[in-house]
Amino acid sequence: MQPKTRLATRLGAALLLSLLLPGVADAAPLQLSPVPDARALAPHGTLVPTPKQASFPAGTLPLSGLGVRVVGNAPELAWAVRDLRAEWKTRLGAELPDSGKVLVTVGTVADTGLAAKVKAAGLTAAGAEGYALWVEAGGAYVVGADARGAYLGAQTLRQLLTADGLKFARISDAPALSQRIAMIYLDQYSAAINNKLIPMLAALKYNRVLVMSNYVQWDTAKSGGFAHPGGASKAEAVRVAALARSYGLEPIPLLETLGHVGWMFYGGKNMDLRQDTESQNPWAYDTLNPATYSRVILPILKEAVEVFQPKVIHIGHDEVRNRDRFPARENGKAVGFEKLFVDDVVKLHGFLKEQSVGTMMWHDTAFADSVIATLPAQLPKDIQVAYWNYAPGNSFGLLERIKALGFPVLGASWAEVGNAEGYAKVAALVGASGMIQTRWTGYFGNPSIWDGAADQGVPFVRAANAFWNPAAGSVPNAEGIYRATYQPEAYRATSGMVVNLAPLVTRSLTDDDEKGWILKGADIDLRNLKTGVNRFGAYKFDVSGAVMLKGSRPAAKDLPERVTLELGRKATSIAFLHTTGWPAATAREVIGRYEVRYADGSLINQPLEYGRHIRAWTDTLTTSMIPAPAWAGQTKDGLEVAVPVLDWVNPKPDKVISSVTVVSEGKNANLTLIGLTLIGEGK
Repeated sequence: MQPKTRLATRLGAALLLSLLLPGVADAAPLQLSPVPDARALAPHGTLVPTPKQASFPAGTLPLSGLGVRVVGNAPELAWAVRDLRAEWKTRLGAELPDSGKVLVTVGTVADTGLAAKVKAAGLTAAGAEGYALWVEAGGAYVVGADARGAYLGAQTLRQLLTADGLKFARISDAPALSQRIAMIYLDQYSAAINNKLIPMLAALKYNRVLVMSNYVQWDTAKSGGFAHPGGASKAEAVRVAALARSYGLEPIPLLETLGHVGWMFYGGKNMDLRQDTESQNPWAYDTLNPATYSRVILPILKEAVEVFQPKVIHIGHDEVRNRDRFPARENGKAVGFEKLFVDDVVKLHGFLKEQSVGTMMWHDTAFADSVIATLPAQLPKDIQVAYWNYAPGNSFGLLERIKALGFPVLGASWAEVGNAEGYAKVAALVGASGMIQTRWTGYFGNPSIWDGAADQGVPFVRAANAFWNPAAGSVPNAEGIYRATYQPEAYRATSGMVVNLAPLVTRSLTDDDEKGWILKGADIDLRNLKTGVNRFGAYKFDVSGAVMLKGSRPAAKDLPERVTLELGRKATSIAFLHTTGWPAATAREVIGRYEVRYADGSLINQPLEYGRHIRAWTDTLTTSMIPAPAWAGQTKDGLEVAVPVLDWVNPKPDKVISSVTVVSEGKNANLTLIGLTLIGEGK
């Protein structure tokens, strides 16, 4: 053997050994292929809520020469045009002028000309909030049965907008439930969140918002020393109420009273008014002490009326006996719980009625099995009762029973898939007044609706669909629709480079011999995730397998701790199609990082927090919207699985990225990179 040949053999063996040994940082030149649409945002293609009757003829109304015309002067018509113009501006970067060769016409059947056009089109615009909508070569029409219907029809028209024009459509629509309520919060983060959330809820055709208002910094709370610094100001409450109304959402302030009243004891204040004198974290107040009402409850209710100018206030009254003893005081024991509860409700109801404000309350205490035969009969029958039941399915029999007892009743759903969908069907069937989509993200946790508790934001999409049209069924890609509606972006394609990771792949996506993916066999692998250059959500990736790194599981302990991807390109952002083989032990646990090195030698680390930046492929619960939905499917044995994409915005777009090193912490959740794409060309 010649010396050069022996040297090459030794080098090849050393290289092979380094690839096999864990913990070795490898670098390999990778193939980068240009694509014109590395990231391409487009309409999600699903109308939410689903219209009652809709057809979509082939064709698109071009945008060139298109203008808008309003027939009528109701405020809702102006709101409709405002929202349409905002859609044009955000999605297309274009204006929708007042005039044009072809028109989008917005009005109501109160105009005889538009009523005749609806009839001629073979459509109907009938019932409260109903509308007819059609898009054809001659223009687009949104005609409401009332002004509110025209506004809601405009929300549907927005969803027909594409980069090429308005899709042809013929729609007759109206809601199944009259009250469609979503829950929002007031806290120190209110403006940043509610400025996005309120327009989103309007676009989804809700018509009321239940506003958690316990910790508003009421004057009464300030003077009494129990105003929480994390609460929203009264000025912010006024602003949010006005903003909601400008989007057709009637505010219903929620002030939790009788129970859940930790807010009135903040800072150790009002402790003489607690129901249970032994309670260190008081839950309920003393209903037999007149100061409870004169010092705290009635003044704050009066302020709420002044701030919100509401038609209804929700007084809570749920879970009253869940934590404190109630009654706990001797005078209360002598009266008994049922009378204490009824007298409190009647007092608050009467106070609000004097100010022409209705009362809403939760069902669970007043309509519990132990008291339903006697207590409800003592309550005013105009109280709106919200029956919360957070289970999927159709077992909501108490809804009809409460209605039969003479109360206006609403259903209240929460986050689990199938809950809002099943509940809305029952609510429509029994003639309930409406539905509430609740949200329990913490009194001061507003930002978590996007990052931390996004699994309570996504259900707003599913519930909106169910409340409007209970027969519509499930919403495909609710996560993507939530993302696109809460944080809308332009419809456009951005060029970039897809990276072929084949030289670094450590596991195949298929596992026919229990040597691929997570070594569990063909029934539980990622064989349904396509290889090659394909689109996953808004992004294109070149997939050839998985760069799975070391983890604590036996199936991953012999994998490398890190690999380095040589790139040598500028980019505006980097898209990582990634997952973990197994879940992390805790949320927000750092399971790895991306080390981005630039040609000038500088380095940026991006830590990867579990649930926030990355999730296991078997973890389909979306707690954060920082990663975008990319691929979702099933294993061979039917398990629902998903792989998201993290679009990392490059803070140094003017510098060449020499490499990205993928590093695993070696924990249960082991970092696994499936695709990488450079977005844009930097500066």
